[in-house]
Amino acid sequence: MLRPKIPTMPVPTGHAIPPVVVEPTAVVPGTQVPPPAPMAPASASSRPVVQLTPGTVLALVGGGTLVVLVVGAVLVSMLLAVAVTGVSIAICAVVLRSLVASETKRR
Repeated sequence: MLRPKIPTMPVPTGHAIPPVVVEPTAVVPGTQVPPPAPMAPASASSRPVVQLTPGTVLALVGGGTLVVLVVGAVLVSMLLAVAVTGVSIAICAVVLRSLVASETKRR
């Protein structure tokens, strides 16, 4: 009843392509190319300049705003959770204190 059924591999339909035989070829070395001469280090003034288009500036500002909003929402929710927890602990302490005080008055 609870035995799993093992699926069978489907038989390919259509024409099967025979495997292609690959013959090895000999590697012929080419002419030796001398390594390029080492270049002098570039000066600081020849660094490429980053071009910011209005679209990329808008995307950066939008992304930064989104990150600030998400981080702010997370921090506010954590602060709210801490505040609610503190208030509930304070209420429990007041209730326990009143119970203990009323118990001592009855004796």
